[in-house]
Amino acid sequence: MMNMVDIVVYILCIGLAWWALQAFRFDVLLKRPKAAQAIMLQILLSIGLGHLVASFFIQYLGLSMGFGKMF
Repeated sequence: MMNMVDIVVYILCIGLAWWALQAFRFDVLLKRPKAAQAIMLQILLSIGLGHLVASFFIQYLGLSMGFGKMF
């Protein structure tokens, strides 16, 4: 059951990271912001950022569930 929760959290966090990166102005930093490489950069950034956020929440959930077993 936890594996299913992990997958859902990862997908949600990657989707949220993609949504948040849409507000960033890549046209200021990149020569061709509509090129395939720029889109791939956005995808990779959203996966990386989503992974970091999801890992935080999954680890927090695991620690909080384990904390209850201590007492």
